[in-house]
Amino acid sequence: FNILLKEFGAADFSGTGAALGTVRQIGPIVTVLVVAGAGATAMCADLGARTIREELDALRVMGINPIQALVVPRVLAATLVSLALSATVILVGLAGAYFFCVYIQNVSPGAFASGLTLIIGATDVSIALVKAALFGLSAGMIACYKGISVGGGPAGVGNAVNETVVFTFMALFAINIVATAVAVKVTM
Repeated sequence: FNILLKEFGAADFSGTGAALGTVRQIGPIVTVLVVAGAGATAMCADLGARTIREELDALRVMGINPIQALVVPRVLAATLVSLALSATVILVGLAGAYFFCVYIQNVSPGAFASGLTLIIGATDVSIALVKAALFGLSAGMIACYKGISVGGGPAGVGNAVNETVVFTFMALFAINIVATAVAVKVTM
């Protein structure tokens, strides 16, 4: 992309392209892939293993609500980790774009920095973080539901983990599409 900008004499706008792509789509998509692929499967497998070993029933016998003790902390953690991950991906993406544009493409640092805020503002960053929070919340809820409702022994845990990946990816990409459409409508 930057090579084309340089050929057209518009390399000073490379910061704009980097900010647009990183904040609006790359940050949220990477968050989706990591949260659904790693976090949700681990939560589902852990809760599924606890379910087939009847640990949840043992908690109920002791008077401990497994939803409050096991599900709520995981969902909150998934939400907070998604926020942190999305912010990290956005910052690292913008830093990488800065180094590429300034040191490889010879764009002036000032032009890159001024281009960052040309199209993207605090509203776009807020929308990206809201998307990340929604991703974490929904991935955590899907994973915990699938983990707690597992049946059929160890094979059932494996099936629940597979279903978690599929359902989480579908839900998160649907959330991304809807949130992006709403964001475009709001920012226009």
